[in-house]
Amino acid sequence: MMFLHLGSDWAVAVRDVVSIHDYAIFADEGNRKYLNQIEEQGRLVDCSEKDPKAVVVTADKVYVSAISSLTLKRRANQPFPIE
Repeated sequence: MMFLHLGSDWAVAVRDVVSIHDYAIFADEGNRKYLNQIEEQGRLVDCSEKDPKAVVVTADKVYVSAISSLTLKRRANQPFPIE
């Protein structure tokens, strides 16, 4: 099983990742409302250390990461051979 490191000692299984987004799209009022609802439900995990760059959505939780969405996408698609 492969894991995706999100920063601040947080990682998720790559198979659990539904989508990865640039945090900038959450400046929009509708998308901001979505994050607020997720936070109210206790499903938002902020591992960005107050420098958000990406939002990673899984079936159970939504993670805010300080690692750029492009870097996270590249890491999620990079194969790591196990010998």
